[in-house]
Amino acid sequence: MAGAGSERPLNEVKFLTVAEVASVMRVSKMTVYRLVHSGHLPAIRVGRSFRVPEQAVHEYLRESFVGVESA
Repeated sequence: MAGAGSERPLNEVKFLTVAEVASVMRVSKMTVYRLVHSGHLPAIRVGRSFRVPEQAVHEYLRESFVGVESA
């Protein structure tokens, strides 16, 4: 995850299912599982399923933009 400055209290964190993340990113659920297992997308395990913090999805997408140069 990002630095300590961006951490939120747990009661304010919105968690998404793998299916919801796949829908937001317009990819398959398998792609989301690969991102989680490779460590590119943080997640917590709840029973046999995963939950991904919504903010982590937005940060991943922001960092993944191609062709955008930093100033």
